[in-house]
Amino acid sequence: MNSNSKETKEKVQKKIRHIEIKSNRLVNEGMGGKYQSTFKGRGMEFAEVREYMPGDDIRTIDWNVTARQKKPFVKVFTEEREMTVIFLIDMSSSLSFGSVDQSKVSLAAEVVSVLAFSAIKNNDRVGMLSFTDKIEKILRPKKGRNNILRMVNDLLEFQPEGIRTSLSVGLKAINEIWRKKALVFLLSDFKDTGYEKDLLLTAKRHDLICINISDPREKDLPKLGMIDFYDAENNEIFTIDTSSKKMMDLYKKQVAKQEEEKKDIFRKAFVDVINISTDSQYDIELAKFFATRQKRKMLG
Repeated sequence: MNSNSKETKEKVQKKIRHIEIKSNRLVNEGMGGKYQSTFKGRGMEFAEVREYMPGDDIRTIDWNVTARQKKPFVKVFTEEREMTVIFLIDMSSSLSFGSVDQSKVSLAAEVVSVLAFSAIKNNDRVGMLSFTDKIEKILRPKKGRNNILRMVNDLLEFQPEGIRTSLSVGLKAINEIWRKKALVFLLSDFKDTGYEKDLLLTAKRHDLICINISDPREKDLPKLGMIDFYDAENNEIFTIDTSSKKMMDLYKKQVAKQEEEKKDIFRKAFVDVINISTDSQYDIELAKFFATRQKRKMLG
């Protein structure tokens, strides 16, 4: 190992330790409790049958057992205490962008860490599937701290083979690999098209939550004259005259249009969305999301 790679490795390990400490602090300060109250009891599993008693819901009658025993029996269900949580993570080149203290993928690593530590505190199993325009890596659901740190390490250090985004690739893989309902967090900047049907299908099969990651410079460019931008996913360079009001108005209009199209896709798929940015406090956005889900849960 040369000195540069050793220095990079040490930098990544230092970042992982920082993320773990911050995540545990947020979980212990209330994030873990918010997660548990939001997601506990997400499903019911069959436990046994017993003889019907006055007041039982007739919809729970087990007609097969009732026919054999010549008297009514009902199915008894218990609350599922353990969930499978999958982080479906876009690792395309656009996620490496960041104009402030961190890149979008670094922010994703922090959010994954907080949610994953909250999950294992709730005794849930946590796994990860990363993708670009191909499946990059799969980590099967497990419990424990080491599994989470491995996921964070992969996000910070892993070099994907692909550079472009195909949300359909990741969504189809989730549906093929995990047949049983899971809690799926999809982290991406959603710079893609043609994934609407796969998003809807995944939302029907799993509890899908989209975490939309952005950077302020993607919406508001500084006035610096002619600026060359590198599109890493398409390996292209394009120039924008940031001093031109006409060009900047067109740019902002295009960005606004893309945002509206994205919101429309989320609405049609009936998925919850958490919007986070590299210049904002993601823990506040997570807390808002948990509060909204809890309120909706209480209202039935």
